[in-house]
Amino acid sequence: MPRLSALRRMLIALVAVVCTAVSVPASARPLPRPEALPRGFVALASVDPTILQEMRYVTPHNFTGHRVAGYERPRCLLTRPAAEGLHRVQRVLLRRGYSLKVYDCYRPQRAVDDFVAWAKDLADVRMKEEFYPRVDKSRLFEDGYIAAKSGHSRGSTMDLTVVRLPAWPTRPYVPGEPLVNCYAPKAARFPDNTVDMGTGFDCFDTLAHTLDPRVTGVQRANRLLLKTAMERAGFVNLPEEWWHFTLRGEPYPDTYFDFPVR
Repeated sequence: MPRLSALRRMLIALVAVVCTAVSVPASARPLPRPEALPRGFVALASVDPTILQEMRYVTPHNFTGHRVAGYERPRCLLTRPAAEGLHRVQRVLLRRGYSLKVYDCYRPQRAVDDFVAWAKDLADVRMKEEFYPRVDKSRLFEDGYIAAKSGHSRGSTMDLTVVRLPAWPTRPYVPGEPLVNCYAPKAARFPDNTVDMGTGFDCFDTLAHTLDPRVTGVQRANRLLLKTAMERAGFVNLPEEWWHFTLRGEPYPDTYFDFPVR
């Protein structure tokens, strides 16, 4: 009988452990492993783990003020040729004491749709003071800041900047904190660890145009550092955004993917 009682106690304890495991809340469980990527796509970190990543759209620190649809993990995904091109740029910049930092890479079509829905909601201006202080939200489509399609969804376009090494981490954005316009002096803007490019990332303003004549001195030199290094590796800059580049001869020029970033 004593042995049977001991066995019963062990079984009861085992059942209790199993029940506890089953009742663990979803928020406390580990994230599922990333799914296999479509053929031709890679995680940038698997090609060059030294490139810094600060994936903005998986956080609320972007022009919408919310985590954007389709971004489930802070991962930079790209076509392999685009990732290998960034690796070549990184090798050049590292020798000069700099590193690339990516803000956005492949962007699912559902994320673009989220941008469009946000732009149509003229009442939602919670992030205006930082990202589009001089642009009326009703003009975002007309002025070209928001569109129904994005080159990012083809997998060979990325938004990125340059960081001076050693790189200090960027502090987390706190939703609701006071906002400072994206073209303010660098010391006054959100404390990004990038070199001074004259504006912050995703600044809806003509000052973000890569070669805007009002951007001079060190700021212009920093933009040209990025632009020159990227162009030599086969990328083309979007003139309206100093941070935006697309691989020349991209492998999927007519395909807009919609798999989630996870």
